Amino acid sequence: MQVVSVKGQSRTNFGKSANKVLRREGMIPAVLYSKDKVVHFSTTHKEVKSLVYTPDFKKASINVEGSEYTCLLQDITFHPVTDEITHIDFLQLVDAIPVKTEVPVKFEGVSPGVKEGGKLIQTMRKIKIKCLPKDLIGELVIDITDLELGKATRVSNIAVPEGIEILSNAATPVANVEVPRALKSEDAAAAKEQDTPAEEDATE
Repeated sequence: MQVVSVKGQSRTNFGKSANKVLRREGMIPAVLYSKDKVVHFSTTHKEVKSLVYTPDFKKASINVEGSEYTCLLQDITFHPVTDEITHIDFLQLVDAIPVKTEVPVKFEGVSPGVKEGGKLIQTMRKIKIKCLPKDLIGELVIDITDLELGKATRVSNIAVPEGIEILSNAATPVANVEVPRALKSEDAAAAKEQDTPAEEDATE
């Protein structure tokens, strides 16, 4: 999976006032949580933009004044008006400790229901998993080559790589093929025609 390199500067001043000063200087306050310590640092929008503004799931390799940490983006806060990043939390990956996170799910193949005119509607974009850091993957894949018109595919249909435990409910729909109005109208008209008895010729 992809790894984004992020440079940071250590900080010793905390609290709202200190964070405001950092933001005025164009910096983002950040915290890195690990098994035995917490690292407070600051970084820039340029450093994290490819990690934040993407649908892809990526690791972060954070360098804080020479110390390297392999992390996952844990939480991010945006300004309610400007949508600028105001704070970021990272979680350090430790080899022997399983991690829980969410990864995107993508489709493989072509749905026959879509070929018939249906629309593929994705109802779940991320799946919660648990695994060791060495088993982390960038995405999960679900085969939709058997997904018919009006049907749904569920979490239980996802191909699960070795070492990955899916925590999301297996019965939850991930996507369905919606029947378009035109086809619904055609089916309704056909059903109505079948239910109408044929008129008999009048005889005297």
